[in-house]
Amino acid sequence: MATTATTTQTAIVDAGDVTLTGDLTLPDGARGMVVFAHGSGSSRHSPRNRAVADTLHTAALGTVLIDLLSPAEERVDQVTAELRFDIAMLARRVTAVIDWLVRRPGTEGLPVGLFGASTGAAAALIAAAERADQVAAVVSRGGRPDLAGAALAEVRAPVLLVVGGADHEVLRLNEQAAQQLSAPYTLRVIPGATHLFTEPGTLREAADAARDWFLGMRQEADR
Repeated sequence: MATTATTTQTAIVDAGDVTLTGDLTLPDGARGMVVFAHGSGSSRHSPRNRAVADTLHTAALGTVLIDLLSPAEERVDQVTAELRFDIAMLARRVTAVIDWLVRRPGTEGLPVGLFGASTGAAAALIAAAERADQVAAVVSRGGRPDLAGAALAEVRAPVLLVVGGADHEVLRLNEQAAQQLSAPYTLRVIPGATHLFTEPGTLREAADAARDWFLGMRQEADR
């Protein structure tokens, strides 16, 4: 696919109790925006999320990779590992990013998708339920959608669950969570992949699947 010119700038989002910092990348002629909700112990610098984001950029999809914890909270979480599992708090912050994005000049009016990894997938799904009129698609990569609980039934956007075939426990949890979704969904199993998709070619396959899913939200918006 041809290279798409992009511009990247720092994103500063007021989430009420904290100011979030991230990177907003906007391709020329952007067809939509995707907010990333990173997983347990990760950040906007995650090489896996950045690899997925790069794939989205080639399809003229903009991205927001943002730290859902402040630097002070990150230091606490590195010791206690408790904040990364505060799904309700993370979901509130994803929602704040959505609200900021749809009001921001240059991105207002564009379809919004959410990409969540690990525990971030649960936060993304809760945010999708909270902002059902604004979120057009959700992708979970190696996620824990089960942690979204009752919000699963409130999600209206189509959901893609991407799971490694060798990530047996997470696959089981995704299968169970999928049964609670009322929205259209697809469970995509990447053969041979483990939780972090470190096996050759597996992350690229997951990224391509996410790209195609998010391109679908643009097609829906054009109808």
